[in-house]
Amino acid sequence: MRVFPSDHPQFHAAHPLQHAMEPAVRPRWVKPLTLAAMSLGYGVVQLDVTIVNTALSSIGSSLGGGVSELQWVVSTYTIAFAAFILTAGALGDRLGAKKIFMAGFAIFTAASLGCALAPSAAILIASRAVQGLGAAILVPNSLALLNHAYPGTTERGRAVGVWAAGASVALTAGPLVGGGLIALAGWRSIFLVNLPIGLAGLWLTWRYTTDTARSDHRLDLPGQAAAIGMLGVLAAALIEAGRMGWTNVWVVTGFAAFAVLALLFVLQERHARQPMLPLSLFRHRMFALTSLVGLLVNVAFYGLIFVFSLYFQRVNGWSAFDTGLAFVPMMGAVLPVNLLAPRLTERFGAPPVIAAGALIAAAGCLGLLGIDHGTSYWAIGAQLLAMGAGLGLLVPPLTSALLGSVEKARSGAAAGVLNATRQTGSVLGVALFGSLIGTANAFLFGARASLIISALLLIGAAVIIAAGGRTTR
Repeated sequence: MRVFPSDHPQFHAAHPLQHAMEPAVRPRWVKPLTLAAMSLGYGVVQLDVTIVNTALSSIGSSLGGGVSELQWVVSTYTIAFAAFILTAGALGDRLGAKKIFMAGFAIFTAASLGCALAPSAAILIASRAVQGLGAAILVPNSLALLNHAYPGTTERGRAVGVWAAGASVALTAGPLVGGGLIALAGWRSIFLVNLPIGLAGLWLTWRYTTDTARSDHRLDLPGQAAAIGMLGVLAAALIEAGRMGWTNVWVVTGFAAFAVLALLFVLQERHARQPMLPLSLFRHRMFALTSLVGLLVNVAFYGLIFVFSLYFQRVNGWSAFDTGLAFVPMMGAVLPVNLLAPRLTERFGAPPVIAAGALIAAAGCLGLLGIDHGTSYWAIGAQLLAMGAGLGLLVPPLTSALLGSVEKARSGAAAGVLNATRQTGSVLGVALFGSLIGTANAFLFGARASLIISALLLIGAAVIIAAGGRTTR
């Protein structure tokens, strides 16, 4: 995804009249309002990543269905998010980021209303998929519009910092806000809260944001179709394995279909003139390593959020609000450690800091292996704190190392790939761990298996980045 500031010569070549139509000097207070609109767009996306987890038990009781249906409520959002994010960025390049961003906000807001009014699990799942599409459109185009509004390197860096911090606050607040809303007004309120955010974001964008230049970037529609099918059948196979069994003919067929679609996707991306996923990026060793680490970390982290959301409510019998409080140590540790991570990276380098974060999170997973009915919250909270701190420590250097591994002209595509791989990890984590707690003789057996897998994935991520990062110096 390429985004050119208004003073770039290619901007004038693409749109000779656009610059003349805009005011020569815009008031200084307009930029903060543009930043507010973009932050609302990214923030509401991150809020819905975590807020829904506290509502899972309430949704199951209200609409019926077992663990597999609850997995789909979470996974359809992340499947659509991961599958469409690269194409959404290219679409903004082609048609103008402002127009596409507003369309994404409208889609997300309307889908949130659909979720709130859903009379059945099937309608809720379908509405969540549309929400994920809106989220995929919002994230890359919000960055494109920020890049256009803040052409200077220093001011753009500060703006992106505010944009990212707002998303971290939303991610952190999600479980607690969700628990509070459910206690006051029921699970449907967690989706209704998106409506005023969406309307405010749309108005601010329409009123104060200027559009980006347009390019002749072609959309990779065959690659997009293969990506959707690939992620969809893999998630379906993993989720339904929990209900049907791993050797069921439909589950095995799903895994086989994934292999075929994955091969077709790679072949399409290799030969496409303008591929959705530029495979040439993976020739950069650090880019490939950080992308893999991002995938593994999200499998572990978001898969366990799903498992523990159900553990707190179904095993320990906690309310939705108590469940939201239980996640405060994990989520609350992310933001302050995010702020510490860049200083540690400057001193020790990105690979050691990423590895340390992964190992801290892995230690938290192993410390939870003794969970049982009625386990002390203080024992659980301390380990969740370690997991959140580990995540907060590794994400900033992971992102920085990935973007620094490719030339600046390809930073937009690189950021898109990182977002896509991390969201794919979220899909796989929820699907895999959900199937384990669904098929195990006891919920706790599946939860412990999920913790062991998560610890192994995080330890593997630490080894990969530590060893691989040393060889790239």
